[in-house]
Amino acid sequence: MTAGTTELAQECERLRVENRHLKRAVVSHALVDQAIGAVVVLGRIPQDEAWGVLRDVSQHTNTKLRLIAEHVLKFAQGGDLPQPELDEFRRALDRTRIASRTRP
Repeated sequence: MTAGTTELAQECERLRVENRHLKRAVVSHALVDQAIGAVVVLGRIPQDEAWGVLRDVSQHTNTKLRLIAEHVLKFAQGGDLPQPELDEFRRALDRTRIASRTRP
């Protein structure tokens, strides 16, 4: 291989890796958006507050947001939510509702 060919092969591999990452990000984003919708319905709260609930559950359980979103979607369809996540989900909803009542 010549230097030019090697550089092209390296660039091609870099682009393949970037493409995989972008595809994963798109799927993850869609999953989180769907979970936000589920939290809106389940919690009867606005969309921006639903995002905060997902974020809080993720942070307080030390679980990736994408995984929380998967679990919430299963829960919304009648499945189980792991107990630590369910407990934190309820606490996050309570905190959100209290905060929204105290805002002017």
